Amino acid sequence: MPYASIEDLPPPLREYLPLHAREIYRSAFNHAWDEYADRGEQREEIAHRIAWAAVKRRYQKEGSTWAPL
Repeated sequence: MPYASIEDLPPPLREYLPLHAREIYRSAFNHAWDEYADRGEQREEIAHRIAWAAVKRRYQKEGSTWAPL
């Protein structure tokens, strides 16, 4: 289930991540979704983990907000 736009991301992501972080998440998720098509039921979990890892390379959580590194 790739995301066509950042508005399609789950509500918690839209509410807490800055715009640029949401763009990173969407791009990484969509790429991983395509890359791991052969993983069956694990595909979505893998894509979410990869997307979070991509966000965490550029952002860190400070209190309740996400800030650029």
